[in-house]
Amino acid sequence: MMPLTVSPQWLHDNFDDPNLVLLDASTQDNKAGKQSAFNKLFIKGSRQFDLRAFSSRKTDLPSMLTSPNVFQKECRKLGINNTSRIVVYDNLGIYTSPRVWWMFRVMGHKNIAVLDGGLPAWIQQGFDTTPLLEQTSGTGAFTASYNPRSVAEIDQVISNLSTKRALVIDARSPGRFNGTASEPRAGLRSGHIPHSVNVPFEKVLENGIYKSREALRDIFKPIITKDKPLIFSCGSGVTACIVLLACEMVYKNDKAVFDGSWTQWALTEGLSIEASIE
Repeated sequence: MMPLTVSPQWLHDNFDDPNLVLLDASTQDNKAGKQSAFNKLFIKGSRQFDLRAFSSRKTDLPSMLTSPNVFQKECRKLGINNTSRIVVYDNLGIYTSPRVWWMFRVMGHKNIAVLDGGLPAWIQQGFDTTPLLEQTSGTGAFTASYNPRSVAEIDQVISNLSTKRALVIDARSPGRFNGTASEPRAGLRSGHIPHSVNVPFEKVLENGIYKSREALRDIFKPIITKDKPLIFSCGSGVTACIVLLACEMVYKNDKAVFDGSWTQWALTEGLSIEASIE
């Protein structure tokens, strides 16, 4: 079984593993406004994991997880099998790669790791890059096995307002969470789900690399109690996965991502629900 994250040295040492599949999950833009200095560089052998192809087209909500059938079909196009040992990275260090890690876990594939520090860390270690992505030559035989417990639907989040069974952790910036900064999506109000707590995704990282287990434990210890289920949210379900993966390193509580996140909450039931509990 793969560890949760691997170092550039680990990847370099395991490069000749015939079951290794290397996925580049970099995107052209992001709502955090982050930019990479390595937009046209890749680790040799990388296959492009296009988040758009793996996102649902049946909703206007951004980045929503697609169906198991579509996920399976797209994985097979990438030559992925159930025996594949996957390493996923992005060119910002840690940004979209944890989202891909979570997506595979939802679809029943646990043999996946995030390259800690991503492409910048790989380059900093002096390892080679290429300007070309690998073109998949064969079709894989990946079979998805959907795990609904890893995904929180809006009805569950609404129900949790009264039951308080789970703790909702929001990965957005303090300004967006507190309603003092605008959302990057035009016309979307800022604020937060009632009773949720704020752990900005930048807080669990240092120079694009996950902080030490000890430092992560110190971040989560004040808010997490043993065995309490955790629901992670952000703007659209991407950076929530950064914090979820950080938490997975130090706590084994049940964890799920509110896939619609703040965008769905603010656009739909949020206002009326918040008014009813004031």
